[in-house]
Amino acid sequence: MKIYNSLTGKKEEFIPLNEGKVNMYACGITVYDACHIGHALQAIVYDVISRYLRYKGYDVTYVRNYTDVDDKIIARANSEGVNAIEYSKRKIAEAEEDLHAIGVRDADKKPKATEYIDKIIAFVDGLIKKGHAYPTENGDVFFDVLSFKDYGKLSNKTVEDLRKGVRKEIAPGKRNDLDFALWKSAKPGEISWESPWGAGRPGWHIECSAMSIDTLGETFDIHGGGRDLIFPHHENEIAQSEALTGKPFARYWIHNGLITVNGQKMSKSLGNSMTIREALALYNSDVIRYVMLSNHYSSNLDINNNTFTIAEKHMYYFYSSLLNMDAFAEGFSADDSAPDEIIDSIEEKFVNSMDDNFNTSAVLAELFPLFKYGNSLLKCKKNVREENAKKIAKLVKAVRRHGEVLGLFEQNPAEFVEAMKDKYIKAIGITKDEIETEIALRASAKSEKNYAEADAIRERLSAKGIIIMDSSLGTTWDIEFKTVE
Repeated sequence: MKIYNSLTGKKEEFIPLNEGKVNMYACGITVYDACHIGHALQAIVYDVISRYLRYKGYDVTYVRNYTDVDDKIIARANSEGVNAIEYSKRKIAEAEEDLHAIGVRDADKKPKATEYIDKIIAFVDGLIKKGHAYPTENGDVFFDVLSFKDYGKLSNKTVEDLRKGVRKEIAPGKRNDLDFALWKSAKPGEISWESPWGAGRPGWHIECSAMSIDTLGETFDIHGGGRDLIFPHHENEIAQSEALTGKPFARYWIHNGLITVNGQKMSKSLGNSMTIREALALYNSDVIRYVMLSNHYSSNLDINNNTFTIAEKHMYYFYSSLLNMDAFAEGFSADDSAPDEIIDSIEEKFVNSMDDNFNTSAVLAELFPLFKYGNSLLKCKKNVREENAKKIAKLVKAVRRHGEVLGLFEQNPAEFVEAMKDKYIKAIGITKDEIETEIALRASAKSEKNYAEADAIRERLSAKGIIIMDSSLGTTWDIEFKTVE
């Protein structure tokens, strides 16, 4: 298995620190507002990575934190006239509900910054004693960037390069414009804790170092987060952690891309932001996960007017195919001994794609020819029906086993298909009764040999995306998703 390591800028073979065991940390959510689809992307990426590592047989400890105290949280809590900790608790509960709704499993440990105040204070004190941090007269404590010779090794920039990109105003007592806060002195109206340097609260970066080291050890296997965290957050984590312990911090750094909307950064100010709850009000959770996994995790994901519609079309095809294949294979078990070149290659292709830096986009692309083959097995002569049913049962078993890694195909296919049909016909302004009436009128026209009228009815429905299908068992209908030009 190979992983692209942001620290080295190379795709490397993954060798865990301890054989058979993987310790992984991913920066979680700062709960000052409702979770948006950018949070969904990051949570789904590391959810799938942790699932796949377990699929490979590793004993995984996956930690995803919550930042439950910072400037934005305090400002929001104050604006609502509530205690910052109580505000954070409410927002964490909402975040948990949102993440569960899109199929994100709980991390093994979910530490919160406010649970680590004593350990953070001890961490900061240790840095001061080692000469890597200094307190100011105002009660702030800063990390001395120039004291850590490897600063910039993750972002691949020198200290001088980095200094060009920071604000030039220097806080009172701060020696260097790149130095960052480990402990922030309390301001009026802010929540605070007592420390050797006076009342205050942790800086942002120190939280993750304290939580990850406490839960996973001074050196652990994988540290993940969004690409926007490389500098300064992750760079600062490395500096303060390695300055304290004298040991390598995380061995593999994984960074997911960010979401853009029609090529623009997603933000409230541009009016193009979407919360997870807003997305779920419009789209099925499997559709949302499909969108997030259809792009390689390391690339930015650009969402346009058709992104979710195309994903709905694909997921509808998969689920309707599963519905038909389940019905065809009912009563038959997968025959693992029966050779089939296409079905027997499913596992190898899946593992090869996921072993190649968790390439979920390749896995999803491989589903289309696989489902096409499965659907072709439905059209068989009676003398091979049992053989095909066993093949289909084997195919579906593999799809669902791999779907469990991706967090897909775990819903009831009949319910998924029916819900998608209901949503579609509601959007185009037609009812099932009206469709059935049109089908009955078409049947009547055909019986009267009025084929022009029958064709006109078919075309009328087709223009709305309703497809009529005739068979020996009668006439049924389906939907056809249309994209926006």
